[in-house]
Amino acid sequence: MNNNTAVDFRNPTMVRNAGMSALRKELGIVGTAYFMRQLSAGKGDYTAERVELLKDVSSKEIAEGIRGIQSMMDVNS
Repeated sequence: MNNNTAVDFRNPTMVRNAGMSALRKELGIVGTAYFMRQLSAGKGDYTAERVELLKDVSSKEIAEGIRGIQSMMDVNS
């Protein structure tokens, strides 16, 4: 597909083909694959899982963890 080809945006197949062509042109095949992986819908209930995972973690512990990561990054840079 090129800039001279009209795309009927009411036709999902044409839109998908034009989009994939643009992605391959700009990102290459591997980059397109990585981009497409980012669009997966995911599954489960993230909010409920997060609440369960963090139920015994205080905000103070989270802040300390962030500071620890930041200090590790400072040492490595």
